[in-house]
Amino acid sequence: MTNQPGRTEAGENIVTVFGGTGFLGRRIVTSLLDRAVDVRAVSRHPHKHKFDNVSGKRPSQQIEADILDSSSIAAAVAGSRAVVNAVSLYVERGKQTFERVHVEAAADLAATSRDAGVEMFVQISGIGSDPMSRSNYIRARGRGEEVVKAAFPGAVIVRPSVMVGPDDTFITTIARLVHILPIYPLFGEGGTRLQPVYVEDVAEAVSRLASGQYSTDASIFECAGPRIYSYRELVQEIATQLNARIRLVPVPFAVWRILATAAEFLPVVSLTRNQVDLMLRDNVAANDLPGLEELGIQSRGIEELVDMIGHAA
Repeated sequence: MTNQPGRTEAGENIVTVFGGTGFLGRRIVTSLLDRAVDVRAVSRHPHKHKFDNVSGKRPSQQIEADILDSSSIAAAVAGSRAVVNAVSLYVERGKQTFERVHVEAAADLAATSRDAGVEMFVQISGIGSDPMSRSNYIRARGRGEEVVKAAFPGAVIVRPSVMVGPDDTFITTIARLVHILPIYPLFGEGGTRLQPVYVEDVAEAVSRLASGQYSTDASIFECAGPRIYSYRELVQEIATQLNARIRLVPVPFAVWRILATAAEFLPVVSLTRNQVDLMLRDNVAANDLPGLEELGIQSRGIEELVDMIGHAA
């Protein structure tokens, strides 16, 4: 049975995580549980994932709610001390557009949280988010930051670099392809600079912020890994670690956009136009913004992950 948010005692430390069954969201939930924080994991399909409870404390509440439904989000945030918005959309389908999810719904959630007396609101965005971008996806993420800060003064924005983990669609895909392809197609010349970050490190950062463990005046954190690669260097590094011999071949971005447009009509989308747009610009943390280090987190490189993938193959 799906739990519904009930009455809470004054001063109870409840953190509500929207997108709580997603790639990042479920790890944020687990990290909060390990801190003995009472967590509400909110999603449209709350039983999609079961959470490990290392702390031995009470399990998370699995809440069924839709961020696009203002009445359901009001019930979900009631009594919360902090709210995390980890909802993301990568492919537009019908009424689920980038504008609707990353801008309008984010603003609604922030305003509802403010009106409910929530003390902290954490918005998950991404490095490179830009309200002036010509890309619908990148522009929506940037505008989402603006409307959240306007609706919830003091909101904290967390911008991860490209996130990687055992079940990601980035490093895992590259590792699989370098094993089966004698020729590997690059995005353009492969010169885009990337700073991949381990998803567990981002979850830990969000958990420390949302749980109140770290008091900070900073409003934006950019979370990135310890090393900057060009895309070409990253693919070669993964191939080398997996003892795979490949030939790297540049492919124009115009060709990638055509392929991505066609792929978005498939039942299982393996490539989207917004992913191509993201690869057009560097994805590297700014030097003048705080990140993992300021939260006391030592970022991990991709080597451990690639080794894990190699042993699983």
